[in-house]
Amino acid sequence: MREIISTNNAKIKYLVQLQKKSSLRKETGEFVIEGIREIKAALENAYQLKNIFFYPELFSEERILELLQEYEVDVEPVKISKNVYQKIAYRGSTGGLLALAQSKEHKLDNLSLSANPYMLVAESIEKPGNVGAMLRSVDGAGAEALILVNPQLDIYNPNLIRASLGMVFSIPVAVCNLDELKDFLNNNKINLFAASLQNANVYFKENYTVPVAIAVGSEDKGLSKTIRRMAVKQIYIPMKGQADSLNVSVSAAVLLYEIVRQRCG
Repeated sequence: MREIISTNNAKIKYLVQLQKKSSLRKETGEFVIEGIREIKAALENAYQLKNIFFYPELFSEERILELLQEYEVDVEPVKISKNVYQKIAYRGSTGGLLALAQSKEHKLDNLSLSANPYMLVAESIEKPGNVGAMLRSVDGAGAEALILVNPQLDIYNPNLIRASLGMVFSIPVAVCNLDELKDFLNNNKINLFAASLQNANVYFKENYTVPVAIAVGSEDKGLSKTIRRMAVKQIYIPMKGQADSLNVSVSAAVLLYEIVRQRCG
């Protein structure tokens, strides 16, 4: 079993750069996964691991071998020293386990929809934590997909993976532009409801028992005019305090669970 003890090792330097640089993740099609929960989620959803690294004081050699055998992963585990682990671990609760993985394509054409789907559309979102939280809401509400329109981030950002609790690997995610979204909605006869304060109806007065997508926008700019024109209705969440809106991920959760309420009776 190989062991890396120096932070000057070329592979370790590469992992550090992958954690920091979205451009490198996009160029190479590789990214880093931290933590046993997240790595298991990736393996359960057919992500390919290229390397796996463990710090034996936190994650034993016996456990790593059991994990690889359980998921039939054909990679040699690499033991790393404490200083190497501290160098590449992006967060403090990694639990001594990291992996280098191959990313997937995230196209609208890859989505497999039911006869009466519902999903979340998010336009120009910048904060990884918000997308991570949305993924958890999509999962909890049983929605079929998260569609990111012109996102200002990549979905393999380490903060997004962490915030999603690994749901980024299990929830179907598609990345597209506005024209692609319009064609997708039309081709699949999906009704788009846009979260907006302009010419909007209270969200719980609309019918979401038909094929539907809920669109939310960035917190500073909201949804673009283009995506609002695609919508069959504009909807809003009433605010009783001084703030005029909720955090975008909270708004998404409220709207998704209204769909659940209507469909569950």
